[in-house]
Amino acid sequence: MKLSERYNRVNLIATIVIMLITGAIYYLAISLILTNQKDNSLEVEEHEIFDYVKLNHHLPQVFESKDQQITFISAEPNSVKREFFNTTYYREKDEAESGRGLISSVTVGGRYYKILIVESKVETEDLIQIIFGITIGVILLLLLVLVITNRLILGRLWQPFYGILSELKLFNVTDNREMPMSNTSIDEFNELQAEVSAMAERVKKDYKDLKTFTENASHELLTPIAVINSKLDTLIQTENFSEHQSKLLNDLYSAVSRLSRLNQSLLLLVKIENKLLNDRQHLDLQELIEELLYQLEDIFGDKEITVTSSLSEKEIEASNYLIEILLNNLIINAVRHNRTGGEIIINLTAENLTIKNTGEQIALNPENIFTRFHKASTSEGSGLGLTISKQICESLGYQLVYSYEAPYHIFTVTF
Repeated sequence: MKLSERYNRVNLIATIVIMLITGAIYYLAISLILTNQKDNSLEVEEHEIFDYVKLNHHLPQVFESKDQQITFISAEPNSVKREFFNTTYYREKDEAESGRGLISSVTVGGRYYKILIVESKVETEDLIQIIFGITIGVILLLLLVLVITNRLILGRLWQPFYGILSELKLFNVTDNREMPMSNTSIDEFNELQAEVSAMAERVKKDYKDLKTFTENASHELLTPIAVINSKLDTLIQTENFSEHQSKLLNDLYSAVSRLSRLNQSLLLLVKIENKLLNDRQHLDLQELIEELLYQLEDIFGDKEITVTSSLSEKEIEASNYLIEILLNNLIINAVRHNRTGGEIIINLTAENLTIKNTGEQIALNPENIFTRFHKASTSEGSGLGLTISKQICESLGYQLVYSYEAPYHIFTVTF
């Protein structure tokens, strides 16, 4: 959920709760005020009765009224308690409606009377409803204006932030384009943009330094490795070596070859991670796999591995160089970790490529298998083959996963 939406939601809920509480208090206050006015009106009628009795020494004549009823009832002396109360007011034809009443007492000619004055509250309640309706309308209008204003104002306020975010999404460490600077009236966004631009420049500088170092280190390593290989080739061609010397030379030659492969693998990994290999073209994956299997027939034969393939037509758009490395790494991995007389099954469909191989009867840890330099103690590889394969798949938007279904170790590339 976006920050503006969350803010609007919280703000709207808080406003509604406050308005409801305020509305309830407002309604009660109006009701109390109008009820007090009605009580004052009842008191006026009571005083008029008292004044009339004092002047004329008898009860006033009672007239029928639509909004007021006065009743005199004989009672025992001092048996009536003066009080206001809510009651039901009956109009003509027994039409009932809410009313407000006053109980009082008066003594006339030595006789004690209970006075009951009742007035209709219909007009008061109608007035309350009108006032409350107007208030609710004003509140709803304010809420609508608040929501619209928040959307418009917050949308404009957050435009610089979304601009910075879009620039971050487009940021590429290999791109020489500078992040554009746009001044806003909000200090926090100006500070954020300045820090983001400074961070981008630092990242680019660090990347260039690392790239330069890697390239220089690679080229510097290539020369001595080539010299060592050349000298070893020359030395091996000489005669009169003892068996021990021959073994030492072979071990040295293998170590130098492994160092050369490791150097090439690390360089390739850096290029893939930094997306420096972007020569995409249309490739026939079925044809590439068939050609690779043909090239590796001797390796399969040396280990007596049975290869079964089921290949459907599949065309992709990718770097031919990277796809060849991916296929070679996965198939060589299936050979290297297989057993003599084992089996490799390769399936290619429109959705995925699956390579199954027999091997140790135990599942590998899927979290570590793609980690750099993670390999079995008996493996002669550099420990980067599957890491490079994983990086190639991620750079192409594919997914490479490992699973185990006895007796097969399975690597699946999902396109």
